[in-house]
Amino acid sequence: MHGELPKRLLTQGARRGRRYAVGALIAIALAAALYYVFGMPVPQQKHFRRFAAEGPVPVLVTETARADVPVYIDAVGTTRPLNTVTVRPQVDGKLISVNFKEGQDVKQGDVLARIDPTIYKAQYDQAVAKKAQDEALLANGKNDLARYEKLAATNAINKQQADTQRALVAQYTAQIEGDQGVIENAKATLGYTTITAPLSGRTGIRMVDEGNIVRASDASSAIVTITQLKPISVIFNLPQQELDRVNAAFAKGRLAVDALRPADNSVIERGALTVIDNQVDPSTGTVKLRAEFANGNLALWPGQFVNVRLLIDTLQNVVVIPTGAVQRGPDGTFIYVVQPDNTAAMRPIVVQQQDETRTVVKSGVAPPDRVVTTGFTRLTDGASVIVGTGAPGAGAPPAKPSSERPHGARRDGAQAHERRGRPHAAR
Repeated sequence: MHGELPKRLLTQGARRGRRYAVGALIAIALAAALYYVFGMPVPQQKHFRRFAAEGPVPVLVTETARADVPVYIDAVGTTRPLNTVTVRPQVDGKLISVNFKEGQDVKQGDVLARIDPTIYKAQYDQAVAKKAQDEALLANGKNDLARYEKLAATNAINKQQADTQRALVAQYTAQIEGDQGVIENAKATLGYTTITAPLSGRTGIRMVDEGNIVRASDASSAIVTITQLKPISVIFNLPQQELDRVNAAFAKGRLAVDALRPADNSVIERGALTVIDNQVDPSTGTVKLRAEFANGNLALWPGQFVNVRLLIDTLQNVVVIPTGAVQRGPDGTFIYVVQPDNTAAMRPIVVQQQDETRTVVKSGVAPPDRVVTTGFTRLTDGASVIVGTGAPGAGAPPAKPSSERPHGARRDGAQAHERRGRPHAAR
């Protein structure tokens, strides 16, 4: 019995070892199968890269053209009203009525509020009565003067008495003129009890309520602020380096100005430049300009920030190409032109003006040259190209035709990654 136990243990150990060996062989076979299915041997990858490098390059092209191109100077501006008035009382008294609504459009002369006129009406009546009294004295003095002059002519009275009466009449006349001044002053003061709009515009938030005592000397007694919205102005700054160009263009005539929305640069309103400030701010090196806009639909609002585009010139009949076609290298700016035999030729160009979408070329290309706009990944001077159809995307290369994609090649991100990783010499 004791001899059989070790023999059994050895048999069980041998069996367990064989199971481990079989499991290891299965794992190795499974790993090999996975590598075979999902992996790509190095020689195949090299073959794919060599195949892709030797094929024609798919590109999108556009023809150069001639056009009139505007020359703009861009800035950021602040919308400001042409006129803003804070309406304040000119006399002291109780505010007995408010005749406007907050945010209401008012015209010049519209009644905004009224102050109790009782005291000022009484002062006016007193001035009128005083003038009437002096006018009666003047009339009596003139009658006496006429009689004295007749008597003095016959030596019935002393001539000095007639001269004294003449002086008295002149005194009454001057006194009446003074009374008229007092009346006009009282009338004006009485008129100040009716507060009217000094200009056409839109009222803001009411600053004092009906029933309060307002005083002309109190800054807190303002009634309301009126802001002129039609027309409206935009103030913006330009670097002093642009001053010569702007002054030269402004001297020729009206300069158009566009107010643009900051979000998408769409045009809010079109106006004109009205003023160039008479000095440069030495602390910022900029000069201030004002443009005026009709603002018929109230799209511009005081205090609003807008982008400003000032038109200072228009380039006539110049060569233009898409900005996406312009490339830059160690030797300067260049483009690729597609030749009639569908090969790409690299040409250096001189850029005259450029924005996000369009470039004005001073030299190096002319209509009807076809320039490459998309597909620069493998493009070299003299390379064969396939011209695709359709509008190019925003900086994205055209999709490769299915007939040109090698069998088994990876797509989407993997293929793009392989193209980006290819050395320059392999293009």
